Amino acid sequence: MTTDTHTAGGDVRLTGISKTYGSFTAVHPLDLTVPQGSFFALLGASGCGKTTTLRMIAGLEDPTTGTVFLGDRDVTDLPPHKRPVNTVFQSYALFPHLTIHENVAFGLRRRGIKSVRKQVGDMLDLVQLGDKAGHRPHQLSGGQQQRVAVARALINHPQVLLLDEPLGALDLKLRRRMQLELKRIQTEVGITFVHVTHDQEEAMTMADTVAVMNGGRVEQLGAPADLYDNPRTTFVANFLGTSNLIAAEVAESGGGDLVVRAGGGTLRLPASRCQAPTTTGGTLLVGIRPEKISLAHADDAGVIDAGRNRVTGRIVTTSFIGVSTQYVVDGPAGTGLQVYEQNVKRDPRLAPGAEVVLHWNPAHTFGLDATQDIDAGVEKVEDAT
Repeated sequence: MTTDTHTAGGDVRLTGISKTYGSFTAVHPLDLTVPQGSFFALLGASGCGKTTTLRMIAGLEDPTTGTVFLGDRDVTDLPPHKRPVNTVFQSYALFPHLTIHENVAFGLRRRGIKSVRKQVGDMLDLVQLGDKAGHRPHQLSGGQQQRVAVARALINHPQVLLLDEPLGALDLKLRRRMQLELKRIQTEVGITFVHVTHDQEEAMTMADTVAVMNGGRVEQLGAPADLYDNPRTTFVANFLGTSNLIAAEVAESGGGDLVVRAGGGTLRLPASRCQAPTTTGGTLLVGIRPEKISLAHADDAGVIDAGRNRVTGRIVTTSFIGVSTQYVVDGPAGTGLQVYEQNVKRDPRLAPGAEVVLHWNPAHTFGLDATQDIDAGVEKVEDAT
């Protein structure tokens, strides 16, 4: 690799990129820009096209149509070793017979660089493994091996680091710690990270921007908080966390709020947060996240602020999970409505069979197109996790 290849800046740009295998389309034509220096996540369930997209950036798959740009350079026809890109896979593929120092030095030695000690030492310090240089891979934990793989990939100063489910082999506690580690490393080195994952928590913890993929297409792209608070489709609403989706009919439109009928009562939501037609009489799905809802026993209904959205129901099940209790409620507005309440002061009356009122701030409500599958994304989350 030439020096200018390493130092060339710019965004990763995919224009009209697609991939088909015979009659099967793995990735439908898409345009995607990954800003230089960002931590970008491709998020979706197995088979959604995220890994195929990553492999086309790496040069490990040839696109059926479209162009891959790194900065202002068209690299579509370049083989992987001539692209300013390195990839870290779920299987770290470390050389078992080499020390950690020599594993990290491998890329430099391939390029004919003789004096590697300082560069390797700096890179091991970056991943906080400076004291493990003389160890063999089998002497390290899974998380440490993963950091060695990252150091080996970064030693050649690629323009882009691609990460294909790099934390998938780790247990939950270690995976969460490594999420923070990878984010720290990316912030320190400042290069572009493109990270493929099926884990929504992982994507939201690490990435500046997330592209949610479904069926070979980007369903929605944006900052994690925006995707979570303002999903545009039922798939995104269900794939990123949990959403209560209530079938409703527009009663009044115009102005800043919509008034809709649902479950024998009315609800309000900001018109700006509605992705469905707002014509009076039209149908939509009203969405509210479980943690945005407060739960009150029916006997306390009279003290709930009149300006809040409310629906009635009966508790079906409760689950204590430490920081919160999860309630499932059936009522006129729908079955299986979920509420997450912090365990600060638990009301003993909120038990299965109790009649309750679910209430929340109308500003936290969003609206989606009622023609979409209300369960889209639910099974895929379960499959992915």
